[in-house]
Amino acid sequence: MIFGNHIGGEWREGPEAARNINPSDTDDVIGEFTRGGAGDVDHAVAAARAAFPAWSRSTPQLRHDILKRASDEVFARVDELGRILSREEGKTLAEGIGEATRAAQVLGFFAGECLRTGGEAIASVRPGVGVEITREAVGVVGLITPWNFPIAIPAWKIAPALAWGNCVVVKPADLVPHSAWMLVDILVRAGLPEGVLNLVMGRGSVVGQRMIEHPGIDAVSFTGSVGTGRAIAAACVAAQPMKKVQLEMGGKNPFVVLDDADLDVAVDCALNGAFFSTGQRCTASSRLIVTEGIHDRFVAALSARLQALHVDHALRPGTQVGPVVDAAQLATDQRYIELGQQEGARLHFGGGLLNRETPGFYLQPALFTEATNTMRIAREEIFGPVACVIRVRDYDEALAVANDTEFGLSAGIATTSLKHATHFRRNAEAGMVMVNLPTAGVDYHVPFGGRKGSSYGPREQGAHAREFYTTIKTGYTAH
Repeated sequence: MIFGNHIGGEWREGPEAARNINPSDTDDVIGEFTRGGAGDVDHAVAAARAAFPAWSRSTPQLRHDILKRASDEVFARVDELGRILSREEGKTLAEGIGEATRAAQVLGFFAGECLRTGGEAIASVRPGVGVEITREAVGVVGLITPWNFPIAIPAWKIAPALAWGNCVVVKPADLVPHSAWMLVDILVRAGLPEGVLNLVMGRGSVVGQRMIEHPGIDAVSFTGSVGTGRAIAAACVAAQPMKKVQLEMGGKNPFVVLDDADLDVAVDCALNGAFFSTGQRCTASSRLIVTEGIHDRFVAALSARLQALHVDHALRPGTQVGPVVDAAQLATDQRYIELGQQEGARLHFGGGLLNRETPGFYLQPALFTEATNTMRIAREEIFGPVACVIRVRDYDEALAVANDTEFGLSAGIATTSLKHATHFRRNAEAGMVMVNLPTAGVDYHVPFGGRKGSSYGPREQGAHAREFYTTIKTGYTAH
């Protein structure tokens, strides 16, 4: 079976298709997925623009009902969708089901947002004049999503776009198209009018590039690498007309462990944040900044937990860490592990390839010690199960090292000190701060995003997502 693009209410196969490979078993071909081209983007944008007048003026009840039906179906199928996700991306089945559940929650939340959107009526400074401030849909929105959360991130971009009356062209990562395909299928069958939601699968250099350039796309939301994000921002600003842009990019997230921390809590947070989901999260704790008094005990305890981790096929019971997503990412991980040793860090644990019953991209999680914050392994996002421990004297040095990065997505601290927890929450230069919690793992109803090189534009998720997906209109009326 060849899975087609969805354009203007129709499923369309193209002349080119790509095989979707299971990273836990490279002999397992999940399916063949159409790779679209620039012409498919043109058709999708035309369909979206044709649908926009009616959809943007539809009732909030209609939009609520469609998103709620989609949410209900995703909830009913979380086991199936989670298995599909884990099979194509490689995260464990429990994580896959959890992500599918998150997609359902996001759809349900934004179904409610359809009915919660309001405006303001205020008095003018001029007598006999009334002022109303309202929000309207931006227009046709291009959504470009990454491979590491193949159903949750499409959901948290598509749902607010639709809730506030926008029409959508979405391009999922070429590496993991099946989850997004399933989500679009569910939304379409939930009752979306033709042209409102269009799916164009394919390469970023082709499909994504055309979306960025297309004058019929009013706004672009992108999650992915820093380099690509910066190029998209420049292109959107230079476009005629200019496009609204929202970027979620990389992270090099610090997790600070102070001498007064509960050791078990600290190790649990570091293990989860750095290595679960194979470390393939932009919120992963890749820098473990540990004060001298607890350093050796923390490293010993974390190493013992790493030794006990079971790395295997994502769908196999008992697997705690699945494979790396593909050969290219595995090569990147290996290159950084070699680089870390060349820079003078000590490979304290792991880092080797693993053989399992099925051929896959299996890598033992790697932990570096004796690292410094100037090393490339401490400054560049690796996006794999690789973390480095940086020893510091005290809290003040820990905070300085934590903030010494071009990124600013998530930051965490393990401490039993209210003073240090409060100070860190206020002074960590990150969009999200965790106290005695992993840096990875966020709620769906609150803002998601960072500072510095990690994010650009309005926040994603929660009610704050309206800042990107709507535009404000101020209306004056003489009485």
